[in-house]
Amino acid sequence: MRIAMRRQDVIAALVGPKGEEEMRLTRISSAELRKDPALLNDALKAQGFFPGRRVAFVEDATDTVAKTIGAALDEWQDGDANLIVTAGQLTPRSALRKLFEQHNNSYAAAVYADPPGREEIENSLASAGIKNIGSDAMSELLELGRILEPGDFRQTIEKLALYKLNDDDPVTPEDVIICAPISVEAALDDALDIVAEGRFPEIGPILSRLESQGVAPVRLCIGATLHFRRLYTAACDPRGPEAGIYGVPFTRKDRLARQAKTWGAARLETALQILTDTDLQLRSSKPTPDMALVERAMIRLAMMNRR
Repeated sequence: MRIAMRRQDVIAALVGPKGEEEMRLTRISSAELRKDPALLNDALKAQGFFPGRRVAFVEDATDTVAKTIGAALDEWQDGDANLIVTAGQLTPRSALRKLFEQHNNSYAAAVYADPPGREEIENSLASAGIKNIGSDAMSELLELGRILEPGDFRQTIEKLALYKLNDDDPVTPEDVIICAPISVEAALDDALDIVAEGRFPEIGPILSRLESQGVAPVRLCIGATLHFRRLYTAACDPRGPEAGIYGVPFTRKDRLARQAKTWGAARLETALQILTDTDLQLRSSKPTPDMALVERAMIRLAMMNRR
């Protein structure tokens, strides 16, 4: 996604917003180019019906097309279309990478999977027309930049620009939260943290939110079982809960370790039994209010942690 976004920016800068509509953009996949090497040179030399720059774009290129692209670069002349090539991770020995790094008529740009920094976010805000943003709102955006996919984060900025259109008041954290996408997985993690930390008054609202997003009761039960099984494994680890937590994002590791330490292995074993019984009831042929069963189990678990 990060590569696609950078590529979109470069192509838009070359051909403008109507480039594809005016047929000044030619897309070629790596597979197509392997089958027919002449496609690239034809795209570079072709003359369009509309004035303006043209772009030939090769997507997901690999070393198998390096010679074809190299020949096209050597034959390139003024007036030909600009050539844009994207690829996945390339080692220093990659023929395609060496081609673009060493050729005297090309540029190579590395795109890293780092979250956007303050300067990048400020540039995105400025491009969207957002100039008046408070420090707390910026902190909220920096946090969103770390947890959201690049495309989702760009959409959040666009929604924020629309939300604050003709509004000169500073952007607040509440404005950012309103425009941020609701992640089902993040909401599910929040629900399980609420249960594991004994915050039972918050269970009803978070379950209602998940239900409104289409999360099935069985999925909630399975998610809770996996969560408490992870805690149980960590609590039983002779090296301590911190060593037993693995396979989760770094930002959640300490929180889960605290939960495992607070519960202890004995109570976690009881919690897993409750969840197993609930899962069996959900899967039985008897007509039952499924979400009510799950909510009751969650409340029982939360109350156990308060004893």
